[in-house]
Amino acid sequence: MMKWSQTQGVIEVELSQPPCNEIGTEMLSAFERMLSEIDMASAHALILHSSTEAGFCAGANLRELHEGLVSRPQEEHAPELKRFLDRIHNVMNQLDEMSLVTIGVIHGVCFGGGFELALVCDQLIAETSARFCFPELRLGIIPCFGGIPRLKREVPNAVVRDLLLTGRSINAKKALGLGLVSQVVREGEGLNVARRVGEQVGKFSSEARLAAKKFIKPIPKKELEEEKEIALRLFQRPVVKDALEKFVNDQSQQPYLP
Repeated sequence: MMKWSQTQGVIEVELSQPPCNEIGTEMLSAFERMLSEIDMASAHALILHSSTEAGFCAGANLRELHEGLVSRPQEEHAPELKRFLDRIHNVMNQLDEMSLVTIGVIHGVCFGGGFELALVCDQLIAETSARFCFPELRLGIIPCFGGIPRLKREVPNAVVRDLLLTGRSINAKKALGLGLVSQVVREGEGLNVARRVGEQVGKFSSEARLAAKKFIKPIPKKELEEEKEIALRLFQRPVVKDALEKFVNDQSQQPYLP
C-alpha cells in the first residue's frame, strides 16, 4: 500500500495500492504512520510517487464511502465522516507545511482526492500521461480534502471554476501552461528527475529554505475549514447516496472518469 525509504537526505514515499491508490481508512492510516515514522531532521526533500500502472491516485475510496452510507443510519455515519475528514485534513496540512521540500511525481490518473494530494506538494513533475481532474460535482459533492483552496493558491480563479464546474480533465502539457506543474517529462522518467531536484535542494541552507517556503506557500486554513463544512453539508443529501450507488455498480474499467 505504501512504502518509504531515505537515501542521502531524500525520503521517497511510494504509493502501491491497486487499482489506483484510492484514499480510504487504510491508506489514511498509512499516511499517518509514515508521517510519524520518517526522520525529517536528517532529510531535506520528500518525493511522493506511485508504482501503480493506472496512475498517481484516483481519489477517495468511494466504495468504502458508499458502504458507510448504506450500512449505518445517517446520525451515525455523519460523525464518522467528519472524523475521517478531520484526519485527512490533518495529514494534508502536515504534508503541506512540512519543513522538507515536497516533490510529487504524477503519471496517469490524478483525480479528485489524488489531485488534492498532489496540490500539497511544493513541486509537481508530470509525466506525459498525467491527467488532472476534479469530478466530484457529478456525485453531488465538492472536493473535500482541501483541494479548492489549494488549487486557488496555484492557478487563476477562472481555471479553478472551469475545472470544478465542468469536471473536465487537463493533460500534462496544459497543466504546465497553467503553472500547475513545474516540469513535463517522458513516461517513466519522473522519479529520476525528482531525485535530481531533491539532490539540488539539498545544497542550500535548511533555515533559508524553510523561511522561503513559509513566505511563498501560505496555508489557507480558514478556507480549508469552510470547504470541509460545505462538503459535510452536501454529503447529507440523498442525491449523494444515489450517485455513489451508481458508481459502485458501474462495470466499466475506470468508473471515476467523467
